[in-house]
Amino acid sequence: MAGHNKIKTTELSALYHKMGFKDVRTYIQSGNVIFSHDDNADVNLVASNIEGAIRKEFNYNIPVCIRTVSEIKKVVSDNPFFDEMNFDPSRLAVIFLYEMPSGEQIEKVKNIDYPPDKFKIIGKEIFIYCPNGFGKTKLYTNFFENKMKVKGTARNWKTIKSILEIAMEGSQ
Repeated sequence: MAGHNKIKTTELSALYHKMGFKDVRTYIQSGNVIFSHDDNADVNLVASNIEGAIRKEFNYNIPVCIRTVSEIKKVVSDNPFFDEMNFDPSRLAVIFLYEMPSGEQIEKVKNIDYPPDKFKIIGKEIFIYCPNGFGKTKLYTNFFENKMKVKGTARNWKTIKSILEIAMEGSQ
């Protein structure tokens, strides 16, 4: 976990094992955990159980956002910015929303424009492309959380691709 709620990846991995998850792997020190669980399990219940276990074990209130392998594959294939001239994947990030945004929430940001930065909301993800880098962009997690009244967690494109690769290795 990043910032002030830091949990060592070994401790986080151990917690997931203790909860009975299989194929537990972590990716970088930012709370990315790849694991297997019962395919019939309710994802929201799984997330809630993990949040409770983190609260009990580490005394942190950290929201948990889960995406399945097929959902991550869809994020990769749905990238609306692949066709940008001189596309640079290091300038792309995705905010994974905890819930599907309503039409009213999407309407709040529909006409916002901060060129050359661009964003596109597809399902529960907000794709952000900043050709000049993320250093000065207004389009990032806090911006969308405040404007749309949503909660999300952002990952850069390299992290998303790496997580997918790790998950694919584990599912073979």
